Amino acid sequence: MTVSYWTGQNLTLRAIQPEDIVVFELLDDEILRNMDSIHFPRSADQMSEWIEEQLSEEDDEFRFIAVDKDNNIVGMIETFDCDLKNGIFDYYLAVFEPYRGKGYAKEMILMVLRFFFSERAYQKVNTTVYSFNEPSMRLHEKLGFLKEGQLRNILFTKGTYHDGICYGMLKQEFEQKHGIL
Repeated sequence: MTVSYWTGQNLTLRAIQPEDIVVFELLDDEILRNMDSIHFPRSADQMSEWIEEQLSEEDDEFRFIAVDKDNNIVGMIETFDCDLKNGIFDYYLAVFEPYRGKGYAKEMILMVLRFFFSERAYQKVNTTVYSFNEPSMRLHEKLGFLKEGQLRNILFTKGTYHDGICYGMLKQEFEQKHGIL
């Protein structure tokens, strides 16, 4: 049986392409808020420069675009703070509004974790969910992540400070809950 880490039951994860600039230009404030990425407007040159930076892979830090079977872009997931020496990495994800509640976030997370635990020798994943994002907190708990802490008032948006809820999962916990392949 051939295993493809990047093709799941309902979606495929792929690298960013230069033409994906339009996706990032159209991100709404709710998605940007969850990524702590609301910025001043950017020029076309600034956006092109940012896309170019994203196209260069840096170690295991990678931004994936998730597309469904009809090739619609449903969201993205990015790995960062990849520490291979200690076997720890972080990620964040975004699912665009029309595609939420369809299981895409779960599938994206499981695909990336399966690859990082099976092929890249990582032993732990961390993620931080902002306290206003209850659906994401429920999803991570359902997937088997443990709440490891709470960072108070780390994000200011909509005129209010919000906490960061820190979740983590060990490779062994992932294997017990989801299997490795």
